Amino acid sequence: MRRRNFFSATAGTAVAVVAPVVDLRPTSVGTSDVIRLRSGLDALMALDASRGGHEGLERAALAGADDALGKVKRAASQRIRQRLFAVAANYMSTAAWAAIDGRQLDRAQARLDRALYLAGMAKDPVVELRVWNSYAMLAHQRDKFTDAVDAGYAAQATAIARRDPFYGSLAHARTAVAHANLGDRQAAIRSLGYAQESLSKAPDGEPRPSWVTFYGASELTAIRAIVRDRIGDAAESEAASHQALATIPKTFRRNRALATTRLALAQLHQREIERACTTASTVFELMSGNPIPGRMRSLLGDYYRDLITLAPDTVVAREWGDRYRSEWSRA
Repeated sequence: MRRRNFFSATAGTAVAVVAPVVDLRPTSVGTSDVIRLRSGLDALMALDASRGGHEGLERAALAGADDALGKVKRAASQRIRQRLFAVAANYMSTAAWAAIDGRQLDRAQARLDRALYLAGMAKDPVVELRVWNSYAMLAHQRDKFTDAVDAGYAAQATAIARRDPFYGSLAHARTAVAHANLGDRQAAIRSLGYAQESLSKAPDGEPRPSWVTFYGASELTAIRAIVRDRIGDAAESEAASHQALATIPKTFRRNRALATTRLALAQLHQREIERACTTASTVFELMSGNPIPGRMRSLLGDYYRDLITLAPDTVVAREWGDRYRSEWSRA
């Protein structure tokens, strides 16, 4: 996705200017323009699901936000203006997410701050929830676990989370991870229960934006694996990881690789060293052909640190460490 792709309509206008008859009145922006911009978002989210966040994705998302905001002044109505702000907020959120997944945390913070402003201009609670969800994940990456809990509660407080149990489930699931990172076992398990209960009430087949298609029963199971491992229930985490991997669609290659890494961690924390290393090595095959996103590299680093803590002198640990360093340099 290159920047010029988002400005093809502008290029077409420039060509029209050289025609003998010129209409200098600005063309109003309407529903068809909003739909075109939204389709660009769908393409970026498909790329993210396969490859993960990277700078090219971030740049393309920023270009999409610029394109949407550039059309606001020519909106045919106030309703179209708000839709354009919503599209811009989604593009900016996508740019922020690409930065989070790539571990470019300062850039991610700036993108999220801007996205939250645009979501407010749009009066769009779905985008607002998306931003708070990403704030929680960014806080986790920064080891600011109390901030992550607060962001989870902010997501729960959005109008869409209160109205739609699907989004409410996502907000509770994100809060569960934050509680687990703080070591609050009871709160983490309670939030997981709320997430499961809410998801069971969500109607099937509802049209939803492409950014949230990753979430459902399989992703909630993967989140349960994270929570259980963080609160010391490694066996339950392993079982949940296997269950998640059996159902996460193959198109979500990055998510499958992350769930595989979580499975390896759960096995490692049960002192199953050889099995864990075999599992962790499959992550490199899953992401073959693309650089490993920064967030995944960090998680693999966590695995390696735990590995050399638990089994520093084993041959399998040394061999896996060699593979890890080789893949790190490739990425």
